[in-house]
Amino acid sequence: MIFGSISYSRETAPAGIDELKFKTNQQEKDVSVNKPEFDTDAYAKKYKKVTKDGAVMQAMELMQTVKMAQYSYNALMGNNLTEKPVKIEFRNLSEINQKYSSYEALGWKDEKKNRLYIYINEKHRNAPPEAIAALLSHEAIHQDLLSSLNEETYAWTLEAAVWMKLSEKNPNAAKSSSTLVSRENMLKKLFEKGDYTNKYIKRAVFSNPGYKLLSTRSPGFEDEDL
Repeated sequence: MIFGSISYSRETAPAGIDELKFKTNQQEKDVSVNKPEFDTDAYAKKYKKVTKDGAVMQAMELMQTVKMAQYSYNALMGNNLTEKPVKIEFRNLSEINQKYSSYEALGWKDEKKNRLYIYINEKHRNAPPEAIAALLSHEAIHQDLLSSLNEETYAWTLEAAVWMKLSEKNPNAAKSSSTLVSRENMLKKLFEKGDYTNKYIKRAVFSNPGYKLLSTRSPGFEDEDL
């Protein structure tokens, strides 16, 4: 069962940000920015129940350096509604369904196994780990099949805040030509424009045609004034 999907195709781009002209089908041309000193083997045991991918491990290590990302990190490690670690990997999302080809990430729940999965669009494999960390901070919020506009607003805002902190620590990350970084920089601009509140992010979420079938509230996100 799919939940918590993030799409930025031209058809579903939030109102007011189309000028960024996301090239969602373009393969990333960046050379991997994963730090050469990051030893994947050293973290393989720590993250073996979550991922086998070094880029994901590095992103999760960065999540631990930002206090506001700690909840998401813990959720990915197993402190979530399923009480199991979330499986994370890069995937060609069009192989699941062609309509997912432009999604940045796809949340999936195997109801029989009671297990959560996050599939990151494979075009983002070489995105800066800071951007992947921000994206995962968002995705970890979605833990059931009952997403909502309020939940997406919270997740987008958290993603923007995490990206802001991590890109301040590594300004070069924000200069990447990665399409994921384009997304994160857009969210940061909305966050800053709203004076570090969800004001403009909420407008973008509520006006996003891709979310038109979502209810306003879901469990844990019932507050009308969120």
